[in-house]
Amino acid sequence: MKTTSTIIKLDNTDRKILEILQMNAKITNAQLSKDIGLSPAPTLERVKKLENAGIIKSYHARLDNSRVGLGVSTFVLVTLKGHNKKNIDLFMNEINQVPEVIECHHITGSGDFILKIIASDIAAYQKLMLEKVSEIEVVDGLQTMVILSTFKDSKVMPVPEHD
Repeated sequence: MKTTSTIIKLDNTDRKILEILQMNAKITNAQLSKDIGLSPAPTLERVKKLENAGIIKSYHARLDNSRVGLGVSTFVLVTLKGHNKKNIDLFMNEINQVPEVIECHHITGSGDFILKIIASDIAAYQKLMLEKVSEIEVVDGLQTMVILSTFKDSKVMPVPEHD
């Protein structure tokens, strides 16, 4: 489970770097330095500082799900048999072994977790649910919501200013 961490103060240049890198992580340091108005050496130093501070956690290639054969995406609301540390830990250990679960969030409300799951088709999704997810011993209930279409899927986070 994640814990709250200290907010790191960022200046306008840091925020601009983060905005640009979120939109295009493949940008060269030379182009990034032009875009933010600094020379390459201090730009690279700032990026390294943001990485070392844990603000930039990683860089990823974003795939087109349908072009790699992942035609079905769902959200699944999961209710556990008991909301206690032992059950949460057991569920997390099991769900982390399922690669089709691409997001897992501990939530409040009518369920305990919400999962985002991808599969090649409905048959593969059904098999995954029957043979893996519903077989986790602490799972009490599952409610699936199939994603019909997606109108916004931004991975770019707004970086707020702090006093």
